Amino acid sequence: MYPKIAIANLAALGALLVGCGESPKPDAKEYSTWSSYAGSADAAQYSSLDQINRSNVGQLEVAWSYSTGDNNRYSFVPLVVDDLAFVLAKDNSIVAIDATSGEEIWIHSPDGKEKALTNRGINYWESADRTDQRLFFASNHFLRAIDARTGKPIVDFGDQGSVSLKEGLGRDPSSFSLVQSHSPGRVFENTLILGSATNEGYGSAPGDVRAYDVLTGKIVWSFHTIPHPGEFGYDTWPEDAWKTVGGANVWSEFTVDTERGIVYLPVASAKYNFYGADRQGTNLYSNCLVALDARNGKRLWHFQFVHHDIWDYDPATAPKLLTIEREGKPVDVVAQATKQGFLFVFDRESGEPIWPIEERPVPQGTEMPRETLWPTQPFPTAPPPFARQSFTVDDLNPHMSEAGRKRFYDGVKNARNEGLFTPPGRTDTIQMSGNNGGSNWGGGAVDPRKGELFVVSKDHPAILKAGSRSGAIGPAS
Repeated sequence: MYPKIAIANLAALGALLVGCGESPKPDAKEYSTWSSYAGSADAAQYSSLDQINRSNVGQLEVAWSYSTGDNNRYSFVPLVVDDLAFVLAKDNSIVAIDATSGEEIWIHSPDGKEKALTNRGINYWESADRTDQRLFFASNHFLRAIDARTGKPIVDFGDQGSVSLKEGLGRDPSSFSLVQSHSPGRVFENTLILGSATNEGYGSAPGDVRAYDVLTGKIVWSFHTIPHPGEFGYDTWPEDAWKTVGGANVWSEFTVDTERGIVYLPVASAKYNFYGADRQGTNLYSNCLVALDARNGKRLWHFQFVHHDIWDYDPATAPKLLTIEREGKPVDVVAQATKQGFLFVFDRESGEPIWPIEERPVPQGTEMPRETLWPTQPFPTAPPPFARQSFTVDDLNPHMSEAGRKRFYDGVKNARNEGLFTPPGRTDTIQMSGNNGGSNWGGGAVDPRKGELFVVSKDHPAILKAGSRSGAIGPAS
C-alpha cells in the first residue's frame, strides 16, 4: 500500500502532497530557527513557528524594510541567527541586519576577487561555546570565511580567509573555467560539505564532493563522483574517464541526517548533458542519490535514477527525510523527487526501496554517431508520477493564434515522440517532462509532524535537436 496522493495543477505548475502516515512530532525547539541553509540540515524547508498563521496573516503590517539594491536577489536564502539576519544586498555585499529593527549592523563589501559570489545562500557555523561564529560562502572559485559578528575575514582560514576550489581535483586547476556552485553546501559538525557547478559542455571539471575543516579550510575528505581506478563504479565508465569527463556534480542541495551522520548527495548528470559517446556505460555516480558517511566520505549506498543520461535528467531537488508508517511500524526514509516526475523512496540506512523499482525497456535507436544507449531505465511502481510524462498536439494551448498553433502543431506532430527517454538526435525530439520540468531546485518541503512531503512540479515540455555544426544537442529554438 502506498500513500494517498492529492495533486492540484495550476497552469504549468503542479503541487504534490504525499501523505506517508503520522510520524513523531518534532521537539518544540526543532525547526524554530533558520540558521542553516534552507532552514535545517535535513533540508525540510519547514518552520514550527506558529505566531503568524492563516487566521492573522492578513493583518500583518510592515515593521521595517531594507533595500538590497537593484540586483536580482530572488534566489538568495537569508539566514537568521539570534537577532541578526544575514542577506545578500547592494553590489554583492553580505549584510548583517538587526532582525527586530532593520538596522544595518555591518556590511562585507566584495573586493575584486569576490564579485561572483554564491547567490543562493551562505552557511553558518558556531563553536560549542558560541565564542566563534563564522559565515561561509564562495566567490570567484574560492571558499571564504568571515566573522559572523563583524563581517571581517577569518585570516587563519586557508590563505588569509580563502581556499581555492580549483585545487585538489586531480587536474590542472588552470583548465577549469567553472567550479564554484551557486549553492553553499551543508555544514555538519566541524566540516562544510561542498559541491560544485561545472560547465554544461566538454572540458568541464569533475564533480568531486569535498568536506572542508571549518577552522583551517583544509580538505577533510573527498568523494570522487567519477570513480578513480580501484573505486566502486570505475568499470561503469571508459578507462580513465576520471581524467577527462566532467560533471557528475552536486550543484543543488545536500541533505544531512545529523543523528546518523549520513549526507545524501543528489548527483547531477555527466557532461556533455545530451550526448555521451565519450562516456559509454551507466556512468556511476551521475544521476544518483548517494549516501555517504558524513564524517569520512565513505559510500554507504547509492541508487541511479538514469543510466547513461543524455536527457539532462539530473536530480535537482534536495532529498527529503521523513518517517512513515510501514506495516504498522515507523520507518525512516529518504525521498528523492526527479525531473521525470517520479518520487523514489528508500530506507535511509540500507538504501532498500520502500516500494519496488522496475527496470523497464526504453526507446532505442539513435541518429548520433558512436552513441550507445542503455536499454532499460528504472521506474518506481509507487507513488504514481506527480508530473505529466507525455506531450502531443492534443496538449497544445487552444487559445494560441492560428499562426502560432500551426507552427507548434507541425513541430510537435513531426517530432520523434515515444514518451519518457526518447533519445535525442538530429531531428526534433519531444521531451516531457522536460529537462527544466518536474521537480527542480528548491522544489520540495516536508512537514515532519505529519510525515508529509510537498513537491512543486513544472509541466515544461522541451524539444531537443542536435546542432547543425557542432553536433551538440540542446533545446531547439
